[in-house]
Amino acid sequence: MRRAPMTINGVTPFPKEFVELYNKRKWWSGLTLGDMLDRTCDIYPNKEALVAENIRLTYRQLKEWTDRAAIAFIELGIKKTDRVLLQLPNWAEFVYAYYGLYKIGAIPVMCIPRYSQREMEHFCEVTEAKAWIVPIQFEKIDYKAMIESLQKSKPQLKHILVVDSYLQEKKPLPKGTISFLELLKSIDLKKYPKDYLLSFRPDPEDVCHFMPTGGTTGLPKLVPRTHNDYLCNVEFRAKAWERSTRDITLIATPLTHNMAIEVSLNPTFLTGGKAVIIPSTRPKEILEAIERERVTTMILVVAQLQQLIDFPDLDKYNLSSLQVISGAGSHVPSELIKKIYERIGCKFYNVFGMSEGPCTQTRYDDPEEIVLHTVGRPICPYDEFKVIDSSGNELPPGREGELVARGPCIFRGYYKAEAENKEAFTTDGFFRTGDIAKFDEEGHITITGRKKDIIIRGGENISALEVEELISKYPKVEQVSAVGMPDPILGERVCAFIKPKRGETISFEEIISFLKERKTSVLYLPERIEIIEEMPLTNVGKIDKKQLREVIKEKLKKEGKI
Repeated sequence: MRRAPMTINGVTPFPKEFVELYNKRKWWSGLTLGDMLDRTCDIYPNKEALVAENIRLTYRQLKEWTDRAAIAFIELGIKKTDRVLLQLPNWAEFVYAYYGLYKIGAIPVMCIPRYSQREMEHFCEVTEAKAWIVPIQFEKIDYKAMIESLQKSKPQLKHILVVDSYLQEKKPLPKGTISFLELLKSIDLKKYPKDYLLSFRPDPEDVCHFMPTGGTTGLPKLVPRTHNDYLCNVEFRAKAWERSTRDITLIATPLTHNMAIEVSLNPTFLTGGKAVIIPSTRPKEILEAIERERVTTMILVVAQLQQLIDFPDLDKYNLSSLQVISGAGSHVPSELIKKIYERIGCKFYNVFGMSEGPCTQTRYDDPEEIVLHTVGRPICPYDEFKVIDSSGNELPPGREGELVARGPCIFRGYYKAEAENKEAFTTDGFFRTGDIAKFDEEGHITITGRKKDIIIRGGENISALEVEELISKYPKVEQVSAVGMPDPILGERVCAFIKPKRGETISFEEIISFLKERKTSVLYLPERIEIIEEMPLTNVGKIDKKQLREVIKEKLKKEGKI
């Protein structure tokens, strides 16, 4: 007999009529993410499932480790709907904990390793977390001081489970913490009936995880996803990607971010492929992993793609196994995609995705023009996407407006954010993505800018994305980010931060000359450029425009211009 879904204060449920429709039409499978993994483990027990540093596991072994984690959490007293802060890099222990929590209905709060004490205190407080899974050290980040501080300030945090890297010198456990790996090793699966975990299984309508959004203002909001709506994302992503058991997927973006688990980890385990996870985001380690493991597919953020293409020794690596590369997280310049075609010679998927659920991508057989200039079609044909004007009216193909979405893959509201949710949804329940977009006649979507990434110069709206796309075509430019700089008369003017290619110098005059030769509208000509060695990035690898705006604002103050 099916158990009733668990309600959580601050989580907006799906309307009853939507639940009935999605279940009736089988758009929701009625499985949990733990069910999904177990099913694949049962079908392919001897097939290699996971490669993580020096660890190689078959699906049978992966099931054993995730079952151990689930039982260990139960033994600690972690219950259904209890929130657990999961702040691990791309290590095997992340996978054990992630699915172990899913199997018992506890809720991982996905925390990027770079989150500071400020963010972790916020997540602990707002979610009322009972436990925290955290490294002792990851690369140059030592978590000991943060662990000790949260132990004192957050008494509701009953358990702190720590993980040591295999590649770094072992450190003593901070006082009052537990070794996560030793805890798992202490669990003897033979002592438990084979169906022991069945009674702890959550309802598919229950919340599966909380995902922080990658906002650039204030503290991140939390996106609750249910097993039903998230697995819907995963299943249709796998179909759109044309995944198979033969795929070997490299994951070199943080597993605690939506891109890695929605596009890569879960679709790989759904279809019986192999996941190769590496903690490094650097091009050398990515290329070494592709060659060593014969990787067939991967998704990277734009900065990683650029670093890969510009890597001096790229041609020394055997990348012949690669069939599909993808880019997402921010706009992928068409010139960069062309370089991937030229230098690597595999297919490219242009992907748009949000933690909140709206997801699109180009397809394997799409013409090059569609891949270069659109983000394809929705991955789930049962999600409703439309473009609306400022009054909420749907616009026809070719007209720009705000992209909104509703459906079996789309969440229903941020956690404990009633006021923000009123702004985030239309009156008929469509989620406002905040992206400015347009459809073509065949249903492909082009993202033309962000609703909030508009430079307003003397009352004229200028798309920062359009400025960036134009400047990125200049051969000397590696990266560009356009922001509005304050102006006492016009309100804002266009400033372009440019990172030149190695060994190149760029002047303002040559950028303007290049753009004018291409008959660029005067509106899109930058009125200032700033040369920069490296673009500042947010925690999720996007260019931090908030920081760039502050940089130019301070420069203008010093120059006495504002």
